[in-house]
Amino acid sequence: MNRYPLWKYLMVFASILLGLLYTLPNFFGETPAVQISTNRQSISINNETETRLLAALQQAGIQNDGAILADNSLRIRFSNTETQIKARDIIEQNLGDGYITALNLVPNSPEWMTKIRANPMFLGLDLRGGVHFTMQVDMKAAMQKTFERYAGDIRRELRRQQVRIGDIVQNDNSLSVPFQDETALNKALPELQKLLPETTLTSDGSRLILTLSNDMVNKIRSDAVKQNITTLHNRVNELGVAEPVIQQAGADRIVVQLPGVQDTAKAKDIIGRTATLEVRMVNDDPNLMQQAIAGNVPSGYDLLYTAGESPQPNLVSKQVELTGDNINDAQPSFDEQNQPAVSINLDSTGGNIFADLTRQNVGKRMAMVLIDQGKAEVVTAPVIRSVITGGRVQISGSMTAAEANDTSLLLRAGSLAAPMQIVEERTIGPSLGAENIQKGFHSTLWGFAAVAVFMIIYYRLFGVFSVIALSANLLFLIAILSALQATLTLPGIAAIALTLGMAIDSNVLINERIREELRAGARPQTAINEGYRHAWNTIVDSNITSLIAGIALLIFGSGPVRGFAVVHCLGILTSMYSSVVVSRTFANLWYGNRRKLDKISIGAVWKPQSAAEKE
Repeated sequence: MNRYPLWKYLMVFASILLGLLYTLPNFFGETPAVQISTNRQSISINNETETRLLAALQQAGIQNDGAILADNSLRIRFSNTETQIKARDIIEQNLGDGYITALNLVPNSPEWMTKIRANPMFLGLDLRGGVHFTMQVDMKAAMQKTFERYAGDIRRELRRQQVRIGDIVQNDNSLSVPFQDETALNKALPELQKLLPETTLTSDGSRLILTLSNDMVNKIRSDAVKQNITTLHNRVNELGVAEPVIQQAGADRIVVQLPGVQDTAKAKDIIGRTATLEVRMVNDDPNLMQQAIAGNVPSGYDLLYTAGESPQPNLVSKQVELTGDNINDAQPSFDEQNQPAVSINLDSTGGNIFADLTRQNVGKRMAMVLIDQGKAEVVTAPVIRSVITGGRVQISGSMTAAEANDTSLLLRAGSLAAPMQIVEERTIGPSLGAENIQKGFHSTLWGFAAVAVFMIIYYRLFGVFSVIALSANLLFLIAILSALQATLTLPGIAAIALTLGMAIDSNVLINERIREELRAGARPQTAINEGYRHAWNTIVDSNITSLIAGIALLIFGSGPVRGFAVVHCLGILTSMYSSVVVSRTFANLWYGNRRKLDKISIGAVWKPQSAAEKE
């Protein structure tokens, strides 16, 4: 009646051992480290880099606790934060340009645990320390960029139809396209409606008015935030920052968290380096160039300089013919003169646009403008000798091999849909994070101890079984979070404490149900069996309602709320297993083989007095 088959006992104990194995890495803690990475593919961090830096540290009298070299990144461990900061200064002195040094924390667990993927949980910003940015997307610029794209599409289509127009004017959420007469407008309108089905095109005499619906405006703004998030993910992933958090916060804001990074300036450099390529035409009129150099730049043009040691001025049209949005891939290469270059593959739309552009401007110069961190410069401005088809473009100029690698990396990661500005930034030091961990650990420990003492006093041996089940529940929860490499935050610690309270409720239900069966006159073995069987339905009902609330938090919440919800939902599942299966395993082991069982240790069982006893 109260005996499990052998396989079930083995399963329970195997799960406990597995939980213990994957929980252990969290007890080894973390050690301060200096992380050396690079944002340039041309720079390799290898054994030679490790040997050179360790020798420099030894010469400076700074002891280290070993180095970890992986994924083109080097992390050197130290015994304390003070040594870590001193070591960073020495390391930066021995490194040239192109390297990123950041204060970080790395797991201190044994290497054999790492090999079986038994790693500690990731710690959030509030526990580990790091930098936090809230960035606001410039929605006005996003709309302007969209209208510039529409204006470019209209110009190319009308150029194909050989229809002449005046200057396209943007007014808030509309474009005004002046035609020579109404006849020309009516001729071009059907093709433009096919080209731009998501817009509303109306005529006002000889002017074409392009407007957008409110739904379309909202979609453009939403897509701008999503594209910026994707671009930031690509940028941070390319640079190897560990466990970043990049997510939307509100309609036009993005939260970026880089745990373990203490240097705000370095973090800004990591997330701020986004670039886009623009193709524009060059005006070589010497009179206009002289005016521009004198400070009188003609309307509709920008005075941009070529990159390199001897920058040359170029009078570049503000009209963008092609953008980095049409780039599928960018790789470093060499041109016909064996000089470093960047080979770009365009998508079908970009390839068609580029072919038309070169066909109509043979003999003129075309500028490849790279915009990086708000600064625009001309990478190259070659003369168009012939039509370029196939969507394959090569840009070259006065760039080194390293610069070609950097440019291709930036272009591959994508461009921002709209500029962003940092509206909030804060740095959380590792000492504050350690204090938060200590407080969270103590609150959970003392809460667990108080519950354990109460259960053992009130339910005796079955209280011990309950405490074992509660310990197993905590073990399973931390092991799963570690195996999933989930990020633990202060709200997550609060969810763990809440899970302990909810888990013990299930054991209280079981123990009280067993007591009720004993009061009703059931034999001890029958009372144990019926107590677990009848309590199961109540446990499932109560936990399902809590799980529904947790799933709602998980779906609709964000940031710390989602962190709380993840731990909460996992805790409910582990508590159902531990409170019923694990606790009954120990009850069965203790009482299951006793055929003549007259009494069990479950505290005082008060039986109601009969009528005869009352008389």
